[in-house]
Amino acid sequence: MLDQTRVLQALDTVQDPELHQSIVSLNMVRTVAIEPDGRVALDIALTVDGCPLHEKITEDVNRALKVLPEVKDVAVTLSVMNEKERRAAFQKAFEAAQKARQGEPARPESGARISVTPPPPQSSGKKAPIIGPLPGQAAAAGMMSDADSTVIIGVASGKGGVGKSTVTANLAVALARMGSRVGVIDMDIYGFSQGRMFGAKEKAKVNEQEKIIPWSVHGVHLVSMGMFVEEGQAIVWRGPMLGKMMQQFFSDVAWPTLDYLLIDLPPGTGDVALDIAQKVRKAKLVLVTTPQEVATQVAHRAGDVAQKAHQEIIGVIENMSYVVCPHGERMNVFGEGGGQSLANLFDVPLLGQIPLEATVREGSDKGRPTTSTDQNSQAASIFLTIAQRIKQTLGKEAAG
Repeated sequence: MLDQTRVLQALDTVQDPELHQSIVSLNMVRTVAIEPDGRVALDIALTVDGCPLHEKITEDVNRALKVLPEVKDVAVTLSVMNEKERRAAFQKAFEAAQKARQGEPARPESGARISVTPPPPQSSGKKAPIIGPLPGQAAAAGMMSDADSTVIIGVASGKGGVGKSTVTANLAVALARMGSRVGVIDMDIYGFSQGRMFGAKEKAKVNEQEKIIPWSVHGVHLVSMGMFVEEGQAIVWRGPMLGKMMQQFFSDVAWPTLDYLLIDLPPGTGDVALDIAQKVRKAKLVLVTTPQEVATQVAHRAGDVAQKAHQEIIGVIENMSYVVCPHGERMNVFGEGGGQSLANLFDVPLLGQIPLEATVREGSDKGRPTTSTDQNSQAASIFLTIAQRIKQTLGKEAAG
């Protein structure tokens, strides 16, 4: 006899394509109605509105239920989770991914010790090499395996003070919470801050092969100049030295296998941004701006450099978009429309608008990105949604 228990058992084999967990365990199955003629009608709550993978979920549900001989027809209605339900689903996926990886063996690495003071660059008569080996290339080169599957995303802004590093940290943790293996390179050499934001303070350590061991915190692997110098110590380097440091962050670090590598770029269109655009050919770019017109105009220049270097811009994130007042109304402290305007200029999506919240600032100061906790933060929920939209935009499935 066909009953709800058998239907749910069949649906338990259907996984959310992004979170890689059963739609039943993620509480995505809202209602199940079984009619006498063998028709099963059910409501599936998607984790994000407008999910481009909704057709796959619908097909998988139909396939799973029609295995049952009593099922003659399936009717699927799609709805959307609220913020609380979405956070709970992401937390379940994160915990499941962490348990699955507890027995993952460490990989031996090889390579040279990283140098804090890079040697002089090659003569100008030689063509600068493409940064390499990129993450995941030949194991003999001591890099991450599965190079072609590692998505590299530069997080850029035209000017300082728009929260680019905060966005990078929270986006990295959000991707990790969704089950992805994530690394971060803090390439803002002069204004390095990721160590503080992640609560990582230990100085650099090397493994037996003399490769730098990245910090591992909040589910993210991280390298930063904070591993080599004191937080208040200034870095006084010229452009060629920055390029060499970038090369070493890619090739002289014992990176594990990663799904995503985020690069926190310095503001503006200087040497580092140019090197990433020209030498890391597979790197995508996310632009961060605030709503105000001046920030948008300057961010446009960063995007213009990327386009001229044939670097793909995958979207815009508008930070400090608004303040939620005590009675629920929004106050647009820095104006409005800048993020959408920038997205329209490059014909890319506006991935999300992050509100100005004290919890985000407090989390950064205390080394606990707001997405690393289950606090009732609207910003954290939006960061998680942005992470999912990026995964969908790139067609990248989370490891798990």
